[in-house]
Amino acid sequence: MTYITTKDGTRIFYKDWGPRDAQPIVFHHGWPLSADDWDNQMMFFLAEGYRVIAHDRRGHGRSDQTDGGNEMDTYAADVAELVRALDLKNAIHIGHSTGGGEVAHYVARAEPGRVAKAVLIDAVPPVMVKKESNPGGTPLEVFDGFRAALAANRAQFYLDVPSGPFYGFNRPGAKVSEGLVRNWWRQAMMGSVKAGYECIKAFSETDFTEDLKAIDVPVLVIHSEDDQIVPYADAGPLTVKLLKNGTLKTYKDLPHGLCQTHPEIVNPELLAFIRGKDVKASEKAA
Repeated sequence: MTYITTKDGTRIFYKDWGPRDAQPIVFHHGWPLSADDWDNQMMFFLAEGYRVIAHDRRGHGRSDQTDGGNEMDTYAADVAELVRALDLKNAIHIGHSTGGGEVAHYVARAEPGRVAKAVLIDAVPPVMVKKESNPGGTPLEVFDGFRAALAANRAQFYLDVPSGPFYGFNRPGAKVSEGLVRNWWRQAMMGSVKAGYECIKAFSETDFTEDLKAIDVPVLVIHSEDDQIVPYADAGPLTVKLLKNGTLKTYKDLPHGLCQTHPEIVNPELLAFIRGKDVKASEKAA
């Protein structure tokens, strides 16, 4: 398996497929998953001629289960080290959920020439938790409940999340994929319980407002109104208002894990954006 070793000695696992002279696309996974969550997109864009890269965030998947560093500054620094080690230039960075926060935090600090575009999919920016400056946010007690459930019995918690709100399988008439549920559980259980616990604070309480304001490259923001994990009204529309060059793509009925449940809708949208074609501002998914 392929790894880089960061300055603090942490081994970060990554996949790197495709022509080395092709434009790179870097995928950033959500909590508490791994690079494997991007299997469909990796294969799709590989077939389109791109170089595709995905890493396991520290404490997740096959990367080292560190005691510390489970917060956005370190996550973004790890990405910067990976990018330098692979000498990626003119890259597209695509992040889902927590990975979208990681993308925003990294891209705002990226070295010139490293990033061409970015995509935030059902992502956590600007900030999730409810506070005085974010009155529409999710109450802290909700995230405290996540932590309590994870610490008490993460194996069950990691079944409950994908079986219900993550993929929208709790919606009436939903077509449940047992494979998606089991794959989510497999990825989540590979990681550290400590990293999973601490990452909840990272994705819910980090304020990405200044990151979004600092990003100069074009950014596609994809968010579904039926997202039960990262509520639409407090995320996508607010994010695009803070970006200098942002486009919001809204779906009506897709779940939080839309890249896995509806890749036939999402992948062509990503490809169009990467190739510089216009993306319609809103569309209701069938």
